[in-house]
Amino acid sequence: MSTITEPAAIDTDKLMSFVFRAVDEVGATLNAALVVMGDKLGYYRDLAAHGPTTPAQLAERTQTAEPYAREWLNAQAAGGYVTYDPQTKRYTLPAEHALAMTDPDSAAFLPGFFQIALGTVHDTGHIIEAARSGAGYGWHQHDTDVHVGCERFFRPSYHANLVDSWIPALDGVKEKLEAGALVADVGCGHGASTILLAQAFPNSTFVGSDYHAESIETARARAVEAGVENVRFEVASAQEFGGAPDGSGYDLVAMFDCLHDMGDPVGAARHVREVIADDGTWMIVEPMAGDRVEDNLNPVGRAYYGFSTLLCTPSSLSQDVGLALGTQAGPARIRDVTAAGGFTRFRSVAETPFNRVIEARP
Repeated sequence: MSTITEPAAIDTDKLMSFVFRAVDEVGATLNAALVVMGDKLGYYRDLAAHGPTTPAQLAERTQTAEPYAREWLNAQAAGGYVTYDPQTKRYTLPAEHALAMTDPDSAAFLPGFFQIALGTVHDTGHIIEAARSGAGYGWHQHDTDVHVGCERFFRPSYHANLVDSWIPALDGVKEKLEAGALVADVGCGHGASTILLAQAFPNSTFVGSDYHAESIETARARAVEAGVENVRFEVASAQEFGGAPDGSGYDLVAMFDCLHDMGDPVGAARHVREVIADDGTWMIVEPMAGDRVEDNLNPVGRAYYGFSTLLCTPSSLSQDVGLALGTQAGPARIRDVTAAGGFTRFRSVAETPFNRVIEARP
């Protein structure tokens, strides 16, 4: 005898609350594109420099069409990014917002975050097909905004924390770098972390590597622009990057926000163990995450789970093994990877709202 399930009673207030939350979500989705637009057209920088502004003034100073400037300003005012004075009909970018939207050296700099998000969303159609087939979608296949936005998002945090906080938190590493150490920066992308370290520790030698050839080309150009000579870059995967040129082991191997993207992170860990000195250190910087799903049900976790679904997991699945750790892997899973690679010591040494810094040693 079949059981008839009565439909759940609908709470109209809860329903409408959810509907209006969804409206807000659509506005937020569109705003990601508007932020990138404002960043690329120089709208935020202009507002920061000139104070209260009319649409006509913004358009004239940025050499853009007034209707676009007007509607962009209204959208920013509706979202609370700028303020609007109905008496003067002028729009103002608050000083705190200006710091976050215009200063690339501020740890609070946000345009890169929006840029990588927009680039990620741009390729959603490919991810839908990959989800149906179980295939992956490689980092190198994504929109350029992903690659550029990634550097612009993470570099401010590295700039604020890497040399002053993260390196000193590692046991004895700062002293080695000051004296002269050999360092591998694996998965270096555009080389932001490699160059920052090379500038801070001129007595040490740095080798940045990434499987994405176009990123390495950019990294080499950035190194020339920065005038650093104690760094070189090579195209290589995490399982194949070169060992120490003189045959000794690396004093430090660093991986910044990339281990979870790898198809074979255990294979990468084994290779790190092969090329690191017996007293060397493997510094692993990963997105901030707890070990349980419920630990990550917060705004940062929400953003990272989104990136995990659309960017990081497809990247892993596009490679051999395809372990798909996910952006919110958590320290326990990262520890398992290091242990499988032959590392016996593991500790979390520093954290920010967006990153956790891990030290692994042989």
